[in-house]
Amino acid sequence: MNSISHWINGELFGDKPARTGEIYNPATGVISGSVAFADTVVIDKAVNAAEKAFQDWRHTSLTKRTQIMFAFRDLVHKNKEKIAQLITAEHGKVLSDAIGEVTRGLEVVEFACGIPHLLKGGFSEEVSTGVDVYSIRQPLGPVAIISPFNFPVMVPMWFFPIAIACGNSVIVKPSEKDPSAIMMIAQLLKEAGLPDGVFNVLHGDKVAVDGLLNHPKIKSVSFVGSTPIAKYVYETGTKVGKRVQALGGAKNHMIVLPDADLDLAADAAINAGFGSAGERCMAISAVVAVEPIGDKLVSKIAERAIKIKTGDGAKGADMGPLVTKVHRDKVSSYITAGEKEGAKVVLDGRQTKISGDGFYLGPTLFDNVKPNMSIYLEEIFGPVLSVIRVKSYEEALKLVNEHQYGNGTAIFTNDGGAARRFQNEVEVGMVGINVPIPVPMAYFSFGGWKNSLFGDLHAHGTDGVQFFTRGKVVTSRWLDPSHGGINLGFPQNS
Repeated sequence: MNSISHWINGELFGDKPARTGEIYNPATGVISGSVAFADTVVIDKAVNAAEKAFQDWRHTSLTKRTQIMFAFRDLVHKNKEKIAQLITAEHGKVLSDAIGEVTRGLEVVEFACGIPHLLKGGFSEEVSTGVDVYSIRQPLGPVAIISPFNFPVMVPMWFFPIAIACGNSVIVKPSEKDPSAIMMIAQLLKEAGLPDGVFNVLHGDKVAVDGLLNHPKIKSVSFVGSTPIAKYVYETGTKVGKRVQALGGAKNHMIVLPDADLDLAADAAINAGFGSAGERCMAISAVVAVEPIGDKLVSKIAERAIKIKTGDGAKGADMGPLVTKVHRDKVSSYITAGEKEGAKVVLDGRQTKISGDGFYLGPTLFDNVKPNMSIYLEEIFGPVLSVIRVKSYEEALKLVNEHQYGNGTAIFTNDGGAARRFQNEVEVGMVGINVPIPVPMAYFSFGGWKNSLFGDLHAHGTDGVQFFTRGKVVTSRWLDPSHGGINLGFPQNS
């Protein structure tokens, strides 16, 4: 059985842990390994290693930093199938989806390869006689990344390539459910030439999270997860003076207008609703059908959903298992709740026949879902798609804008005017027009509105550069005899 330890100062941490967690293969339901849980002593060692490494890394040339990023990019690209296999073995998503995850993470690495351009400051000559003013951006220090189980590689890659390229040192606290992939990433960073201590991996539970949040040497925290935890991370971190970006939950709506291509919309609803078994913060979970197309759209979605093959993600299935038995049972309870609340069960994933003892749940489709139902109000994070019927665009927009979450949304239409109006009026951070999962490229930023984001800077893109650096403005004058004399007045830029 595989035993996973921390990665501190460029090597595996050898001390025997006092506490460990179990790692499952969700496709079989069998325990595949264990992972060490950090205590305060281990947390201190990781943070101290990061702080020590930072002192040299911050002074490493931009050229050297980008060379390491380029080398790391090549290594990840060459090993992406192996990384994907590790993801599938512990998360359960199908291999093609896991490879896609690694590829999207690589896009941020490629963005970070251009960091010299992004760290350029500004310069104003002669703002006053003989006076120049210029701005520079400097790294923060040791930074922490707390990442979720659903994207064990891509989400950390939203942050650490930019953090490292900007001159910071990093501690990643991955999910204890699927920690193996990030350990391979750590080894590849070392192979790429990254100095020891610049990248560290600390495993654990709430003890590790709180230890990083409260440690005085940690300068910032980047978090992705559920909204209650995101709010806790933001409040705790900012209370002790840290810079925090905390990305929370979602309830992503897909509005389908009567003029839309319903076959395209149905395909999109399937792909965005059931990909990765719905365990995506950008998954579509609420389809808003603007009448009179409801019956036809539901029928098209149902006939596609019933054909989805649920099974082992490493053996050619369309949709894999959920990450744990506890989570599978929680999602199943939402189906029960929706049924009791009066929604129409078109397809019941609880009845899907799947061989094996994995944590499986088939695609589930609800129709006639109402805004007061739990399956609409709450983030389910599973293969459950709800169809809400409305009479107009205005009613659909109202649904989206009044929901507590504002992560992603999409509209399907052939009407350019309606699409343009929607992108202007909708109160959501990421908008798709005939695109069901509007995750932006790495040179833009990722993040939602309302209860989907705590903090004012989003992930990656120029927001990422701003987050992992501090601005400094220098006013400079090289003295000569003309600068002498006493003048207590405020400078007048003469």
